[in-house]
Amino acid sequence: MFIGHWAPALAAAAASKKAPPLAVLFIGAQLIDWAFFALLLLGVEQMRFSPGISVMNPMDLYHMPYTHSLLGAAAFAGAVWLARSLVLRDKVGALIGAGVVLSHWFLDLLVHVPDLTLAGSPPKLGLGLWNHPWIEMPLELAITFGALWWYWKARNPAPGRALVLGGVLLLLQAVNWFGPVESEVTAGTSVLAFVAFGLATLAAWWMGKSARKPARSG
Repeated sequence: MFIGHWAPALAAAAASKKAPPLAVLFIGAQLIDWAFFALLLLGVEQMRFSPGISVMNPMDLYHMPYTHSLLGAAAFAGAVWLARSLVLRDKVGALIGAGVVLSHWFLDLLVHVPDLTLAGSPPKLGLGLWNHPWIEMPLELAITFGALWWYWKARNPAPGRALVLGGVLLLLQAVNWFGPVESEVTAGTSVLAFVAFGLATLAAWWMGKSARKPARSG
């Protein structure tokens, strides 16, 4: 799952006027991967490229106990909840933000081959939709652009800005699916991920600036 991780961010922003700003939700939706690629740079978590490990994704994510365990994801969500509720005194927004962060693990559970854990050690979990592209590809596009459509209907951003965000997401996903495969993990692997996450977040921020509050809070 790549751009599909931003579907909960768009849905949360569409559903509730008490949700954090869309750009903040975009960061939260990929916070676990921001952390993973940072820890990869530091050598704390590990991956390698192993073409054939799944039909769609060559990444062998063999050691990521802190970011991609359910316990780790819950800790990230809890930190977001704590920071927003205590610092900004925004308890509803804190719950929404924490939920968006935690959604990352459950969306990954759908697509990953078994490499996720509950608490950092086996058993390793993953339903493996990366081995079924005729299911995974339309599913990822449907939830992402369905959520973007909901946001557009609820928040009425400038149509051109919504099209830009949609185009950025589609381009990033196309590169992810069809772009060249790296032969080895380098510092550039993390930098490329940060650039992709940042570009999507910047486009979401730009679109969000033109949006109105939803009619009802959730």
